[in-house]
Amino acid sequence: MSNYAKPEAALNQAEALINVGQKQDALQVLHDLITSKRHRAWQKILEKIMFKYVELCVDMRRGKFAKDGLIQYRIVCQQVNVTSLEEVIKHFMHLSTEKAEQARSQAEALEEALDVDDLEADKRPEDLMLSYVSGEKGKDRSDRELVTPWFKFLWETYRTVLEILRNNSKLEALYAMTAHRAFQFCKQYKRTTEFRRLCEIIRNHLLNLSKYRDQRDRPDLSAPESLQLYLDTRFEQLKIATDLQLWQEAFYSIEDIYGLMCMVKKTPKPSLLVVYYAKLTEIFWISSSHLYHAYAWFKLFTLQKTYNKNLSLKDLQLIASSVVLAALLVHPYEHTHGASHLELENAKERNSRMANLIGFELETKLDNREVLSRSALLSELVAKGVLSCATQEVKDLYHLLEHEFFPLDLASKVQPLLAKVSKLGGKLASASSVPEVQLSRYVPALEKLVILRLLQQVSQVYQMMRIESLSQMIPFFDFKEVEKISVDAVKHNFIAMKVDHMRGVVLFGNLGLESDGLRDHLAVLAESLNKVRAMIYPPANKASKLGELLPGLGETVDKEHKRLLARKSIIEKRKEEHERQLIEMEREEESRRLKQQKITEEAEQKRLAAEYEQRKNQRILREIEERELEEAQALLEEAEKRSKKKGSKKPILEGEKVTKQSLMERALTEQLRERQEMEKKLQKLAKTMDYLERAKREEAAPLIEAAFQRRLVEEKVLHEREQLLETELSRQRHDGDLREKNRLSRMLDNKEKFQERVLNRRKAEFDRQRVEREERINQIIQARKQERETMRKKVFYVRCEDERLKKKREEEEARKREEAEKRRKEEVERKAKLDEIAEKQRQREQELEEKERLRKEALLGRPVDVAAKPFELPARASESGTAAAAPSTGKYVPKFMRERTEASGHATPTQPDRWGGGRRTEGFGQATPESDRWGRRTEGSAPGSDSDRRGTNGRPDDRTAPPSDRWRSSGSSRTSWSSSRYPSH
Repeated sequence: MSNYAKPEAALNQAEALINVGQKQDALQVLHDLITSKRHRAWQKILEKIMFKYVELCVDMRRGKFAKDGLIQYRIVCQQVNVTSLEEVIKHFMHLSTEKAEQARSQAEALEEALDVDDLEADKRPEDLMLSYVSGEKGKDRSDRELVTPWFKFLWETYRTVLEILRNNSKLEALYAMTAHRAFQFCKQYKRTTEFRRLCEIIRNHLLNLSKYRDQRDRPDLSAPESLQLYLDTRFEQLKIATDLQLWQEAFYSIEDIYGLMCMVKKTPKPSLLVVYYAKLTEIFWISSSHLYHAYAWFKLFTLQKTYNKNLSLKDLQLIASSVVLAALLVHPYEHTHGASHLELENAKERNSRMANLIGFELETKLDNREVLSRSALLSELVAKGVLSCATQEVKDLYHLLEHEFFPLDLASKVQPLLAKVSKLGGKLASASSVPEVQLSRYVPALEKLVILRLLQQVSQVYQMMRIESLSQMIPFFDFKEVEKISVDAVKHNFIAMKVDHMRGVVLFGNLGLESDGLRDHLAVLAESLNKVRAMIYPPANKASKLGELLPGLGETVDKEHKRLLARKSIIEKRKEEHERQLIEMEREEESRRLKQQKITEEAEQKRLAAEYEQRKNQRILREIEERELEEAQALLEEAEKRSKKKGSKKPILEGEKVTKQSLMERALTEQLRERQEMEKKLQKLAKTMDYLERAKREEAAPLIEAAFQRRLVEEKVLHEREQLLETELSRQRHDGDLREKNRLSRMLDNKEKFQERVLNRRKAEFDRQRVEREERINQIIQARKQERETMRKKVFYVRCEDERLKKKREEEEARKREEAEKRRKEEVERKAKLDEIAEKQRQREQELEEKERLRKEALLGRPVDVAAKPFELPARASESGTAAAAPSTGKYVPKFMRERTEASGHATPTQPDRWGGGRRTEGFGQATPESDRWGRRTEGSAPGSDSDRRGTNGRPDDRTAPPSDRWRSSGSSRTSWSSSRYPSH
């Protein structure tokens, strides 16, 4: 923020920094001063500061700084001194252009200078390495290093200035000048991309101007000066677009000009309209829109003939010849034959749009083809006298192509005329706005028109002609080109012809006898037969699914690989996003801290600024009062001088109090009195001029009447002489027609005989062809009967075969159902048997468990608990009888049992305690020889007893398992045993 009380201090500080080489700091100082709210009142010193500011911006290529400074300076100068802003902007553009030119000249000097001292020495290694690495020449490198940055800055300068000056009524002239200079920049350096952007920028400015109508200082397009500036800018844009051959932008410029004309409801000057239509002819010629090209030439001819008084006869003939030739080369047929309704609507809309651009008003009741058409244009050219102004060669060419009938030698008659026409043309001396006219560019299109006319006339005389004869009649192209031209004509129904290369002839037909339905009936028949064949003989079945999947297996693998790579990249991106969020959180925390610190500083600065503003306002009030007193004194002295000069009394009475308001009122009164005196003088002068004008007209009236009478007499004599001449010519023509009639009447008999002979020959030929046609039809009927008989037999065979296969399938399905029912019954019987065996096994297991339980109770000396639940098993005998040699902690073991254990070296069962009958001692697992592997076997049990028996299928019986395991698996062992032994099918 600027802390300078006066702008001069900031300027001095900036100059001091520039002298020591600190241009960046100097620029920052001036930028803070310009953007500060403290210095918003315009002063002369601010203009000097802006000059120095833009110089620094240009030297350092700081376009952003320049834009900000100019916007702030525009706010300061807009309502006070807009001329100062104009001078600053001009200086800014001048410096940018000068720097760009210096860089360009420096690059050219570097290109011309010699890089080595010794001409025979080889290139240096570093130069070779640089050329190999960069791949560009010395000029390209110098342009990239020197010229391109300055050209970019110059382009940015133009854009900045246009953005600042847009839609400003006080700076319209400077805006137009900047746009013209930007156009010339694009033209000089062939900058097509920048030119398109520039056109879009200017187009958006005009669009915003029409959109925001309540904008302050908005230009008024109804004013002649503003409208002329906008039109000049658009016409300059149109010229540059055509020079750069940007035809699309040129057409957009035409639309911009037309839109501007419609916006203000005014027509431009004729000189601008001439340029408008001249560029329009070039655009339509490039786009091959020959009809619109001809209409644009016609409007150009009308403008030149009406407004150009210096137009010479030679130039008029050249323009008229261009108009006639442009109208002739339009295709003599329309391209709407066979078009759809949408295409017709699009063509209608396009014609309406182009007609508006050319300046023709379309009537809504008429079709576009009746308004913008070749025939209507030629008729209008003849009616308006354009054809009479053309050269004789063009007239002869017009009559040959439009009115004469020479089917055999049309091309030979037209060829010398085309040769003469191709030599005509040149620069128009009396029409500088019209480009150079060269009639030779119309010759290729005219040659194609000659071919079309020749084919049209030949088709009216001949039904068949040899290709060699037709090629000899057309010297312009070979027969391949003629065939291409005729294809388009036949497509749009202009002529009816066919080329038979086998016979080497061309067949001409009648457009009225041939229809689209008969023309492609063979194609329709072929499509129908293909559909019938597909229905009778369907295509073979596809390959197996594996054969379908194998070709796409590689693609599937590639897709899966790409998906995995994409997932990996997504994971990496998420990691980076997480890290970025952490960094962002730290940055936000730092920014919050800095923001809080900045708020505190701004509050302090605001307090200081408020105090400064208060002191400043008091000082300004004092200065205003002093200035008003000084102005009142100056007005008083001026009034005294004026009163002394006119000899009147003093305007101020003695002792009267003098104020600024009273003096201004007295000055206004004096000005009003002087204005009234001046109006009286002007009224008197107008009355005198009226008397003089009336006297002149009274004297001139008899002279005008006498001249009119003399003109009547001269025209009467001329009319009589022309009438006599016309009568004599009519008499001579009548006599010649009578002689011609008498001469041809002698051939009437021969003509009738020839006609009768030709008719008889054609009748005999017709009868012969009719007999042949009937024979062919009979043969076709017989062939079709045989084909239908064959087809019926095939259909009968296919139907019988289908019924046989269907019956066979039904029998096979019945057999399969019977086998399935039989298998189901066997399965039910087998499951019943298995269930019975399982039930017996469960009963046997229950008996064995009951015996085991009784045996254990007997061993433990407990009474048998008959009422015990089936799932509550007794305590293990092995847990009480296989205690370890060392007694467990907290449990009493009798002495005699400890001694027996020590003597035998084996664990003996201990008496189970009262609460832990199922608890196992440390010696469990050291079984005696009489016990089994679980320690349950006693002296009374034999090795082959039921307690050692194993279950079916080699599985140990549940009795040999530990009681806890047997109790845990008691609920599922019974069901899983039968299923494991007899697996289900």
